Amino acid sequence: MKLPALLRDWPADRALFFADETGGVPALEAMRAHPGPAAILVGPEGGFDAEERESIRAVPHAIGIALGPRILRAETAAAAAVSLWMGAAGDW
Repeated sequence: MKLPALLRDWPADRALFFADETGGVPALEAMRAHPGPAAILVGPEGGFDAEERESIRAVPHAIGIALGPRILRAETAAAAAVSLWMGAAGDW
């Protein structure tokens, strides 16, 4: 699915955590502060470009998260973010 379509149809009752390599709330802190239905968006290698970040931030329930100081590959970032979310939600 293309990013504009995903964002256009984003449900109002669901948080959208997105890995923001330019900075964001520490992931675990953000996830604990916003329990409930959520999704995690991880960008491509090299991260989201400025236009993509602006589009994501325009979604009312989008929350930029930081996954720490290390540069992670996209698949590693996704696994790390899901692990943090599972821990915050009490699923792990």
